[in-house]
Amino acid sequence: MSGFVEKPEPVQVPGLVHLHTGKVRDLYRDEAGDLVMVASDRMSAYDWVLPSEIPDKGRVLTQLSLWWFDQLADLVPNHVISTEVPAGAPADWAGRTMVCRSLRMAPVECVARGYLTGSGLAEYRETRTVCGLALPEGLEDGSELPAPIFTPATKAAVGEHDENVSYEEVARQVGAETAAQLRQATLAVYTRGRDVARERGIVLADTKFEFGYDGEELVIADEVLTPDSSRFWPADTWQPGRAQPSYDKQYVRDWLTSPASGWDRRSEQPPPALPEDVVARTRAKYIEAYERLTGLTWS
Repeated sequence: MSGFVEKPEPVQVPGLVHLHTGKVRDLYRDEAGDLVMVASDRMSAYDWVLPSEIPDKGRVLTQLSLWWFDQLADLVPNHVISTEVPAGAPADWAGRTMVCRSLRMAPVECVARGYLTGSGLAEYRETRTVCGLALPEGLEDGSELPAPIFTPATKAAVGEHDENVSYEEVARQVGAETAAQLRQATLAVYTRGRDVARERGIVLADTKFEFGYDGEELVIADEVLTPDSSRFWPADTWQPGRAQPSYDKQYVRDWLTSPASGWDRRSEQPPPALPEDVVARTRAKYIEAYERLTGLTWS
C-alpha cells in the first residue's frame, strides 16, 4: 500500500473545475477550456506523498520549468499560455500557477539517460541492457553512457511504479511515426539540458518528459528539467562507482531510511513527518539547483 498519507481537499475556485490531485500538482479546467496547473509544496518519496511539505518547492519547480521552456523554445513548443492567477484563487497560487493548452497526451513517460543509475543500473547489472538497448561491459553506478539513450516507461497511478518498456513496445502502442517523434524530441531536449547544466557545473544524469499533441503539433508539457523530474549531480564530486550526491530529495530519502525515522519502507505503515532540519536542507537544495541552473537569485 502507498499513496497519500492524507490526501488534501482540493481548493474550490469560482470558474474552475477541479480535475485531479497528483503527487505535487493540482489540475483544474477553466471556463475557456484551458488547464490550470498549480504546483504545491508536497513532497513524495518511496511512492508516498509525505505529511510534511517543503516551503517554496512548488514555486521553484514552476519558475525553473518556465526558465527551461524559454531555453528550449527553438527545439519544441510548450503548453504554457500564461502564469496569471485566476480571479478568486488564493494569493498563495502566485508563482506556482501555469495556465496551459489542453493537449492529447502521449501515454508514455519519455525518459532520457546520459548516465547509468537507478532502475537502468539494476537492469544493466542483470542483462547488460536498459529497455532492451545493449550497453558496453564495465559500466558502474554513475558511468557516463557512450551516447544518451531513450528509455521510455509506462505512466503509473499515484502509489505505483512506472514500468520501463522497450522502444518497440512504445511503437506498438502509439505507432511508429509517433514513437520516432517522441524519441527524437526527448533526446534533443535532454542534450540541450545536459549541455546547459554542464556549463553551470551540474551533471544531468537522466530526466523524464511529458509530451502531448495540439492537433498535429508535438508540445512539451507539465514540468521540465526540475529536481523532481531529473537527477542532477554536482559535477565537481561526480565519481562513477558509487551513489552520487544529488539536487533533489536525497535528504528526505536518507532520513526516511535511517534508524532516526523509525519507519520501515517495506511495511504498509505511512511514513512519519520530517524533522525541521531535513525540511530546511531539502528546501535549500531545490533553491540551489534553481540558482545554479538559471544564474538568478531566488526571492
